[in-house]
Amino acid sequence: MKNKVRIASLAIVLSVGYSYLNSAHAQTNTGWNEGAKLEDAEVVVEKNRVIELPQAARNYEKFRIEPPAVTDRNVLYRFSDYRLPSQDIELQMKVLTIKQDELSKLYGNYLKAGIGNYATLYLKGYFHNKRSKDADYGAEVSHVASGRGPVDQGNSAVSNSAISVHGERYLQGLTVGGRLHYGRDKYNFYGYDPDLESEVDKDTIKQVFNRFAAEAFLHNKSSDVPFLFKTDIRFNYLNNRYDMSESNLALRLRSEYAIDDMSAFKVDGDISFISYQDSATVTRTLFKLNPTYERQLNAFRLAIGANVAYTSDEVNDARKLNVYPTVRISAEPIKDNLLIYAGLGGDVQRVTLFELTQENPWLAPGVQVADINKGLEIYGGFDANIYNYVHLVGRVAYQNFRNLYFYNNSRADSTKFDLVYDDGVTNVLNFFADASFNYSDEVRLGLKLDYNKYNTASLEKAFHRPEMMASVYGTYNFYDKILFNSELYYIGSSYGRIYRPDGTSVLRETDTIVDLNLKADYRFTNNFTIFVMANNLLGNKYERFVNYPVKSLNLIGGITYSF
Repeated sequence: MKNKVRIASLAIVLSVGYSYLNSAHAQTNTGWNEGAKLEDAEVVVEKNRVIELPQAARNYEKFRIEPPAVTDRNVLYRFSDYRLPSQDIELQMKVLTIKQDELSKLYGNYLKAGIGNYATLYLKGYFHNKRSKDADYGAEVSHVASGRGPVDQGNSAVSNSAISVHGERYLQGLTVGGRLHYGRDKYNFYGYDPDLESEVDKDTIKQVFNRFAAEAFLHNKSSDVPFLFKTDIRFNYLNNRYDMSESNLALRLRSEYAIDDMSAFKVDGDISFISYQDSATVTRTLFKLNPTYERQLNAFRLAIGANVAYTSDEVNDARKLNVYPTVRISAEPIKDNLLIYAGLGGDVQRVTLFELTQENPWLAPGVQVADINKGLEIYGGFDANIYNYVHLVGRVAYQNFRNLYFYNNSRADSTKFDLVYDDGVTNVLNFFADASFNYSDEVRLGLKLDYNKYNTASLEKAFHRPEMMASVYGTYNFYDKILFNSELYYIGSSYGRIYRPDGTSVLRETDTIVDLNLKADYRFTNNFTIFVMANNLLGNKYERFVNYPVKSLNLIGGITYSF
């Protein structure tokens, strides 16, 4: 479009210019004035020239460039050595470094001393080596005694003393260690009625236990090898004031062989030899072998094995050879945060006077001790972590027991207890729950619940086995200056049958226990701390065992020295 406009404009300009020239020429040429006439003329154009071009010559050969001739070249190199003039240069540069964190001073030893009501003396000592990559060793001493108790002042006094040493040595892929312990416990049979007993000979109600324990172990748990094991040998010895004694030599093995990343084979073994002397001499032997194969199946972990146990007990026609299948399946829907499991199995559990007298120190002489035969058990549960602050554990199980022991007051002396057994199978429905909250080692809260529903075959009651036990506990660390500890626990009532001298008996129910304990520590220097402990703040003289009330409010205060 623009080209057309340009052509039209040019045409107009040329027309106007041509008209102007004609007008000017007409004004100057008289032959072309107004009235003049054009004469006739003839124009002849001739074309008689012929243009001829010569024939061009064509060369079909390619253009070639001759390569240069090869000649010898001698190249000479010259090296010049340049040196800076020697002079001292002062660098004003500072290298930045990160200050290494200093290890806090470690106090491996402390002494603790305090006094309280009921003529209580509280002494404890703990001694341990400092940081070491080669060994770990230490010692503990303890003496806690009350000169008076809840019944007849000194007739219910109690004293617990102990001393122990332990040590470990870290070798190339192995750890070897051991432990020695001696304890002396003094009690009194104060389960009589002070209103009916006019005078009691203190020498006749005393009880003293001497306990000696030795252990040696070897394991390679810290090494990176497919076969892991831990083995130990233990020897426990107990005697009392009435010439009763028990010695127990036990060996234990725990081993695991990793076949590959998905499967493993485990073998656990136990053997125990007990010699018991009282009014008669009894020898008790227990042998257990538990092979298990574990396999990872996608999201599930399966364990299949067997538990073979032999016991030489003859109490209540105990079954000597026992073979129980063991099956357990587990899954982790959330890795390292949620574990769900279920299974079934059985076991034979070792029972010794060494442990029974710590649970109930008022046992009568000549009691018959038998291992617990836990028959088929079906169980399931979970283990969960929430944001690394909350830990939850839950478990439910239906259990079958033979020779599950119960405490009941002795027919001969109601201040002492016999071991009684159910003639048949004792069924137990168990619920266990544990919830804890831990925030940066400053605040810790927890709740524990253990419920057991007993169904006995021949016993009228599950003597001195409460159905419900629960506790709520908490700690608070206030700027590493003040430390608070508290515990509120609940123990349901249980039963015991009392036999009177006239031959009659009565079924007694123990108290429902609600107890609150508090403890506070105040650190006024790195070496010195004062503490206060308050036990049984509610002040109830409840009875955990029939005829044996506990102390009321017990206050202890003292000082701790760390070095």
